[in-house]
Amino acid sequence: MQAMLMAQRENDLIRASLRGESFKDHCYDLQVHEGNLADIIPIVDVASTSQSQNDRIPKPPPPPPVSIWTRMSLRKRVVASASCVPTETKDTWDKLFSEGYRSDVCIVTCDQNIVLAHSSVLGVASPVLKTSLKLAKVKDGVRYLRISGVPSMAVRVFIRFLYSACFEEDELKTSALHLLVLSHCFRVPSLKRACINVLEQDWMSAENVIDVLQLARKCDAPRLYLMCVRLIVKDFKKVCATEGWKVMKKVDPALEQELLEAVVEADSRKQERMKKIEEKKVYMELNEAMEALLHICRDGCRTIGPRDKVLRGGYFECPFPACKGLETLVRHFATCRIRIPGGCAHCKRMWQLFELHSRMCDEPDLCKVPLCR
Repeated sequence: MQAMLMAQRENDLIRASLRGESFKDHCYDLQVHEGNLADIIPIVDVASTSQSQNDRIPKPPPPPPVSIWTRMSLRKRVVASASCVPTETKDTWDKLFSEGYRSDVCIVTCDQNIVLAHSSVLGVASPVLKTSLKLAKVKDGVRYLRISGVPSMAVRVFIRFLYSACFEEDELKTSALHLLVLSHCFRVPSLKRACINVLEQDWMSAENVIDVLQLARKCDAPRLYLMCVRLIVKDFKKVCATEGWKVMKKVDPALEQELLEAVVEADSRKQERMKKIEEKKVYMELNEAMEALLHICRDGCRTIGPRDKVLRGGYFECPFPACKGLETLVRHFATCRIRIPGGCAHCKRMWQLFELHSRMCDEPDLCKVPLCR
């Protein structure tokens, strides 16, 4: 009875909504405006239908994870694109250096040449130069610095690099050692890497490897130092005859002892490697001999084999390379008449092969090799 009353009440509400009546008399505070019912119902049906269809569509799979290598390559690409310097900008800095426009620093080289520069550029490019500029003498608003011990051309190439990070290849190759010293002393790592690359690629030889080695040791270039040691070990006789080696023996005997120990160690490794190669060669020959012996005694070969096998004749090409030599040795062993102490060397070799086979054989009762048990 209660269910019938609730159904009647719902029907009354629907009729009232269709007539545009308000729901003030009921528990809802809503109003339905007049309009065409045919314009309202299809919209509701379409929305509900599309929503139900969307519910049935499976969710797409998650995107593949970005690997660490992909992230690193993207990061490098972004950094490379962000640090791209136009050619015009480099030319501007080169022009500023070459013309010395409003320069406030005079760098005096060992041969009394003067290189004009700007204190702001030098201080930003090198922390060592920044400290030196603070302590430099000032005369008429110009600071004077002295860089001695290297040629003036190397100093000019070095200062130019601080401006535009540019250099000429021939100048870098000519002054590679001096620029390595300058870049290390004034803490310019980019120029130091460039100098090390030039020295490693096509600059070192037996004549100058001792000089490069000493600089690499003092300028904290471990990879360059290792390459110098390898070159010295490789061409030790040529290096010992150079003037650099003779001077190094007098000036730095500890370095000489270190190099001699490296040569001895490399020679020992070479001898050990050759010994292992020779042992491997002997093992391979013994293995081939064992296979050929088993092949002759079990299957038979061209003109020798067990009695119950049909021999294939001399025209047959045996796949075992040691078979021919072993066949000759077996024939000699069967016909040799030497019975004196010490015996025959060929027969001793055959006895060694029989003994080695007997130690390696897993089925001595079924084996057809003579004297296996």
